[in-house]
Amino acid sequence: MSTKQLPLFPDTPTSPEDIRRQTPLGATLTLFAQHLIKEGKSEHTVKAFLADMELFTDHTRATTPVGDYTTGILNEYLHWMEYERGVSCSRKTYARRVTTLKVYFKWLHNLGAIPYDPAKLVVQRSGPAPLSEALTPEQIQAALDAAQRMKKGDDTDYRPELLFQLLLQTGIKKGETGNLLPTDIDRSNPKQPTLYIRHKTKDVYKERRIILDSEFLTLLDLYLAQYPPKEAVFGCTTRNLEYILTDIGQAANIPFKLSFEVMRWTSAVRDWRMGIEEEVIREKLGLSKISWYETGAKIKRLVEQQIQFNDEE
Repeated sequence: MSTKQLPLFPDTPTSPEDIRRQTPLGATLTLFAQHLIKEGKSEHTVKAFLADMELFTDHTRATTPVGDYTTGILNEYLHWMEYERGVSCSRKTYARRVTTLKVYFKWLHNLGAIPYDPAKLVVQRSGPAPLSEALTPEQIQAALDAAQRMKKGDDTDYRPELLFQLLLQTGIKKGETGNLLPTDIDRSNPKQPTLYIRHKTKDVYKERRIILDSEFLTLLDLYLAQYPPKEAVFGCTTRNLEYILTDIGQAANIPFKLSFEVMRWTSAVRDWRMGIEEEVIREKLGLSKISWYETGAKIKRLVEQQIQFNDEE
């Protein structure tokens, strides 16, 4: 008798076109990963989406045919994940897992593998996500003043001000800040220097372009003279950059912890209040249109909250 182990999915599809209603969900995940990479998703996003799908298949069984899934089954899974699994699930993680399901089943539906998209009407969350913190114009000025007062020995330390101005003007993420190279800043037009944020996932290359204030180059040169870079602009860990933001916030008497996330929201709110178009802000933050649907609404609420607070003073 043969002892050769039989494959879990003997009819595993070799291309997206081979997927049918009867195809087990677990047999589609490799092709789904290839689809995400082709769409330009980062390595981090691909890993996160696949981890989300593994949790989903563990609960609903990897052998379940993709055509058997309904909106009710998806909602039941999300309820289990949030309330019955026994593992804490933040609103951010919950929202991402919903997005994963939407992207996956939309992909199957667009292929014609399933007759309808069961995730289209799936429940997003049980309650509204709390608003994040964002600096008001007055708090921005107070933080900038505090950053400019910081010292390195007896001299002005230009790192806090550069970090604060960079995040304020661009809204880039912590990892993007840590990976920033001097060559990512285009000086060819001194009146309108440009920051390029570049990502490459296997064969997919993505780039977004962010305009900086003309005064930024002067500050950058002062910083580079004080901290000559070996490679990256910030020759320290992102943890140290987090400490710098915390110190700026405390020195400026900001009533909440200043962080990369707060600066990202602050940059977006500032742009919105300046009248910059939504699509420009979305592209600047590097968000997909699916992610922007919720993020854009939160930015608008933060702007309204700040305006209302000013009116009440």
